[in-house]
Amino acid sequence: MTMFERKQLVEKYRAMIARGEPIIGGGAGTGLSAKGEEAGGIDLIVIYNSGRYRMAGRGSLAGLMPYGDANSVVMEMAGEVLPVVKNTPVLAGVCASDPFRLMDKFLDEVKSAGFSGVQNFPTVGLIDGNFRANLEETGMSYQLEVDMIAMAHEKDMLTTPYVFSTEDATAMAKAGADIIVCHLGLTTGGSIGAETSLKLSDCPAIVDEWSAAALAVNPDAVVLVHGGPVAMPEDAEFVLKNTRNCHGFYGASSMERLPTEIALVEQTKKFKEIRGS
Repeated sequence: MTMFERKQLVEKYRAMIARGEPIIGGGAGTGLSAKGEEAGGIDLIVIYNSGRYRMAGRGSLAGLMPYGDANSVVMEMAGEVLPVVKNTPVLAGVCASDPFRLMDKFLDEVKSAGFSGVQNFPTVGLIDGNFRANLEETGMSYQLEVDMIAMAHEKDMLTTPYVFSTEDATAMAKAGADIIVCHLGLTTGGSIGAETSLKLSDCPAIVDEWSAAALAVNPDAVVLVHGGPVAMPEDAEFVLKNTRNCHGFYGASSMERLPTEIALVEQTKKFKEIRGS
C-alpha cells in the first residue's frame, strides 16, 4: 500500500484533464474488486460500507439502512483492501453524521490506517421528503458532511464528495473539495439496480449546472459524474462528450457489481453448455 500526498494527486489529475484524459474512480467492496480495478488502470479507489452489501447481492442503499456501523465497516474493509492495492490512492467513505464519533479524531484514524482521502458516504444527500427534513432538523444534516470534508481538507487529505444540487456543489467547493462527484442517484442495471431514474439525455445539463456552481468557487475543482443511468462506459462517454466541465466518471456498482454479475452468468452458461461424448 502506497500513501499519496494530496498535492501530488491533484497535480496528476489536473495534468490528465489538460491531456484530455478522463479520470476514472471506482468503489471496491472486496480486495478482489480493488485488485481488478487497479490492474485495469483505475485512478482512484473508494471503499465504503455499501460495497460490502453490494457484493453480497444486496442493493447499495443497504448502506444507508441500520444494518451495521458504517464507519466501523469501512475500517474493517481497510484490512481487506489496503494491503492488496499497490499504486493507487484509496479513499474511505466516511459517515459524517455518525453521532457517536469524534470526527476530528476519526479522520486521524482514517489517515493513519493508510487512506489517502475521504468521500461522504453514507450520505443524507440521497434522502428526500419529510424524512430528510426531519434529519436536517434533528442534527443529522448534509452540513455535517460539508464540515467533515473541510476538516479532511485541513488535514491535507484528498476529498471527493458527492453532491446532489448546485447548493451542495457550492458548499463542498467552499469546504475545499478537490473532486466534486455529481451523484445522479442509485445506479441502474443488473439484478439489484434501480429502475426509477433520470433519463440519460437529461444528465449532461444537470452535471453542467452543478459543475458551474463548484467551478465558480474553485476554478481548479475536478468534476466527475456518478450513478443513475450513467452505468456503463458508453453512458459515461455520452455525458463526457455532452458536458462543458465533466472530467471523468466514478463508478461503484458500475465498476464491480455489474461486471461481476455479467461475468458470473456468462461463465456459468458456458459450463452448462458443455456436452460429453
